[in-house]
Amino acid sequence: MRSLDLSPLYRATVGFDRLASALDSASRQDDSAYSYPPYNIERLDEDSYRIVMAVAGFSEDELDVTAKENTLTITGKKAAVEDEQTKYLHRGIANRAFERRFDLADYIKVAGARLENGLLTVELLREVPEAKKPRTIKIAGQSKVIESEAA
Repeated sequence: MRSLDLSPLYRATVGFDRLASALDSASRQDDSAYSYPPYNIERLDEDSYRIVMAVAGFSEDELDVTAKENTLTITGKKAAVEDEQTKYLHRGIANRAFERRFDLADYIKVAGARLENGLLTVELLREVPEAKKPRTIKIAGQSKVIESEAA
C-alpha cells in the first residue's frame, strides 16, 4: 500500500488537523475489519444522510447507537444463549458482537434511529447554526467629509 503524503495539506490549511488525521487513519484501515455488519451510507439531499446497517438477529435491546462530539458509534452485543438442543449442519448467521464508528462532519446531528426487518436505520441531519451560515457583507462606499475652516 502506498503512503499518503499530507504535508501539502498542512501547508495550505489552518485548523484541519482532525480532517488530516481522519484521512491518514482511513488510508491505514484494513478492509476486512469493516466487513461486518454490512451497511450503506445514503445522501438524501444536501443536508440529510442515512446509514442503513444489516443487523439481522439483533433486537433493539442488543443494539446501542451513541453520538459523542463528531463520532457516531453503533454497537451490537448478543445475549449469551446456549442452545444445546439444536444440532447445526451449517451456521451462517453471525451472532458476534460488533462496534462500528463513523466520523461525522461538523454540525451533523443524529435525528433518529429505528430497527425494522433486520435493518437499523440512522437518520443524520446537518444543522448549521445561523451564525455559521454564509452572509453577505455590505461594502460601504467612501464618504466625503467636508471640513469647514473656522475663521
